[in-house]
Amino acid sequence: MKDRSAEVLSPALLQAIGKVAATRVFPKNAIIVNEGDETDSVYVLISGRARVYVSNAQGREVQLNVMGPGEYFGEITLDGGARSASVMAAEDCRCAIVKRSELLSLVEKEPQFALHMVRKLASRVRDLTENVRSLALMDVYGRVARLLLELAEERDGRLCIDEPLTHKDIASRVGASREMISRIFSDLTAGGYVGKENGRLVIMRKPPPRW
Repeated sequence: MKDRSAEVLSPALLQAIGKVAATRVFPKNAIIVNEGDETDSVYVLISGRARVYVSNAQGREVQLNVMGPGEYFGEITLDGGARSASVMAAEDCRCAIVKRSELLSLVEKEPQFALHMVRKLASRVRDLTENVRSLALMDVYGRVARLLLELAEERDGRLCIDEPLTHKDIASRVGASREMISRIFSDLTAGGYVGKENGRLVIMRKPPPRW
């Protein structure tokens, strides 16, 4: 299970950002930024969730991340390059938008924000390394099992996944077809490894590393 607390800005930093940033609301399914855009703002999620993904000309998508309140995206454009991924509102989102000139000033005034960005980027490099490892060395089942355990949180002695997930969502995250994910979940459910309670996915017992 991954601890995402390091991704979230402290209340003090959020307050500092609020003093210099304009806010904007994005409805569910709205595209907040497009891969390849030549824009230079950083977006801080005040409320809602957003998903980060890359896609090709045929419309196939691979989801890279899902972010919640206090997390931010767009800092990669500090190098002057284009957006490296697209971001869509997974639900209604309210964002603080910090222009590059404001961001540089904020970094000078709030060195803790600069340190937070460095730590976050280091964390993302680790995540990408693990994703490459799993794509190269794990089969689809292994990637699904890894994702479920990363997303799960303990609730009353049970491992639960609060984030609503469809088979299409999971397929996008692990680089597989929806049909393959459906077959894997059928096997996991039949084996008593996963189930649903009150609309959320529950891991009844830890899935084996290989199927």
